[in-house]
Order: sequence, then structure tokens, then C-alpha cells
Amino acid sequence: MIEVGGIGFSVQVTPATALECRIGDEVRLTTTLIVREDSLTLFGFPSAEELHVFELLVGVTGVGPKSALGVLGVLTPQQIAGAVGDDDDAVFRKVSGIGPKTAKLIVLSLAGKLAVTAAAPTPRSAPARSVAATVQAALIGLGWTDRVASETVEETLADLGEREPASVAAVLRLALARLGPAQHVSLPQAANQGRPE
Repeated sequence: MIEVGGIGFSVQVTPATALECRIGDEVRLTTTLIVREDSLTLFGFPSAEELHVFELLVGVTGVGPKSALGVLGVLTPQQIAGAVGDDDDAVFRKVSGIGPKTAKLIVLSLAGKLAVTAAAPTPRSAPARSVAATVQAALIGLGWTDRVASETVEETLADLGEREPASVAAVLRLALARLGPAQHVSLPQAANQGRPE
């Protein structure tokens, strides 16, 4: 929830963005409003580049707003542009809800629409220990004990090995999948609930 001029707006964001927000802090997001027959949903991003990639992804047949947000929760815009430029749909198949056909469609649909830029270091490529600490804090905020959170993060990082970058979003997603549906709280809400007002 983001308060703008005294009005609260519910904004869907990636797990990494949610973890960077704190109650009472000012935050600036570039947003887009997705209009459906039965809903109006705001999606927010820390940069115009992420918003641009999100809008391109939503334009792909079979990719809805939640799936597009899921892709950006796992991959940076640079990684997406690189995968599209290399005609590599394997990276998209790692995203929950993206099947082989949709992954191939993403690569075909985005070809020529994204500039391949050098993957500059981002908060998502933080050192493994910093990632582990961030994810562990998030799990504790979601209601798991310190011991369970610590063990789960260590096991998740061990499973990842060198197969993919140990980003906060990727590790958190896999850790939550490992723990199972023990808690039914959406991540943006949960990220706020674990902190005192």
C-alpha cells in the first residue's frame, strides 16, 4: 500500500521491490494501470526500464500481468534483453507459470524490441551472504522461526549452486516453494506486516 496525497493505493510489485520498502519511508515507483472487466490493478516498478519490459511482456500471447511480474521478479531487464538477443528461452522456463511454448513466444515477440545492454551490478546480484540475510529476514517476517528460515535459505542456496545468480528474488521464490503453502499472505502485505509501525 502506497499513500499518495492521503489516499492509499494497492500496488503490485516484485518481491525484491517489496523487500526494499519500509513503512513510513518515501518511495517512488513508475506505475501502469491494468484495466480488466472486473478489476483495476496498479503495477509498480523502481525504473522506467522495468516498466517498459513489463509492458512488452504483457503484450505477449499467454503472458498476463502476474506472469510478467514473475519474470521481472527473477530476471533483470538486462538479463531478459540478453536472453532474447541470444534466442535463449531456457531462462524464461525457470519462471513459475511460464511453459516451453510461452517461453519461446516471449523470445520471438520481444526480438528486436529490447536493446542488449551490459548487465551492470544491481542489488539483485548482491553477495550470497547479503542475499541470505535479506531472504532470512523476509521469511521471519512472514512468520517462520529463525531456525527454519536459516536452514531453508542455506538449503536453497546449496541447491542453486552455480546454476543461476543468487538474487534475492530468486532465492526467496525458491525458499517459499520449499516451505510450501504454510502461510497464505501476499508478499507485498507480508513485507509490511513483519515490521513495527
